[in-house]
Amino acid sequence: MTRVGAMDPYDRTNGAGSPAPETMRVRFQTVAGTRIRFAENRSAGQPILLTSPWPESLYAFAPIWSLLSPSFRLFAVDLPGFGRSERRDDLLAPQAMGEFIVRLIRECGLAHPHVVAPDIGTSAALFAAALHPGLLTSVVVGSGAAAVPIQLTGPLEKWTLSLGVHRFRAMDARAVVGAALDTIEGHTLPPEIREDYLRSYEGDRFVESMRYVRSYPDELPKLARRLPEIETPVQIIAGLRDRVVPLANAEFLHARLPNSRLVIVNRGHFVWEEAPAEYGSIISDWVIGGYATAGSPDR
Repeated sequence: MTRVGAMDPYDRTNGAGSPAPETMRVRFQTVAGTRIRFAENRSAGQPILLTSPWPESLYAFAPIWSLLSPSFRLFAVDLPGFGRSERRDDLLAPQAMGEFIVRLIRECGLAHPHVVAPDIGTSAALFAAALHPGLLTSVVVGSGAAAVPIQLTGPLEKWTLSLGVHRFRAMDARAVVGAALDTIEGHTLPPEIREDYLRSYEGDRFVESMRYVRSYPDELPKLARRLPEIETPVQIIAGLRDRVVPLANAEFLHARLPNSRLVIVNRGHFVWEEAPAEYGSIISDWVIGGYATAGSPDR
């Protein structure tokens, strides 16, 4: 049976159970002075670090966990300020978060991992690859803002480009997150996992996490200038029908990264949950060896 660390303040089962599958062991640890929530399987395979999308948590990877767990060492993490990990305002920007990912890799003994970083993790993982060549074996990104000028739609565009956050402080965070989750196509979240997402952003957690996307106007141009320098192989996975992060963001990356592949899945924004078998298969094939030919002419 899965156990959640006793320090989890939202563990309603007193450590006897959790929303995750049996192989997803979830607990807390301090990394770089920041208390994070993570899950790992301790397999002997190649390490894969998975970073939480927004406004979800590491449980976003529950549908693919059993697909990858037999072959790879998995380490999923709620990035600081997201999911149930502690918030640090100085980390709520892609470059700073990229440096945190580097600290996490080193402190947790994840030697040369493949990093799966959808959504807000996209820019952070690419900064990590740009600033620390050779540290990451490969990167899998997508469903995250990257294009310059910024190309976002819907609420995400408003949250990113509005002049201030004060107007958003009166929002009902659970209602906002719930509305976002309701756009997941063809997949009904287990009630416990949906509740984990909602509780992860209660109170001021959601509005404060918006600091990250609101840094995009300053951060994404810096990242864009570094993209041609990134030799780390990059797999880009994008949803064809993504209603908040248009396909142009994935195409922007693919056109500038020297060693990249782009896979377009006929789904919406939450590809990892909407098409878990396909998403997991893409990651598995990539880690097994696909990354080694990312720069081939037929990419």
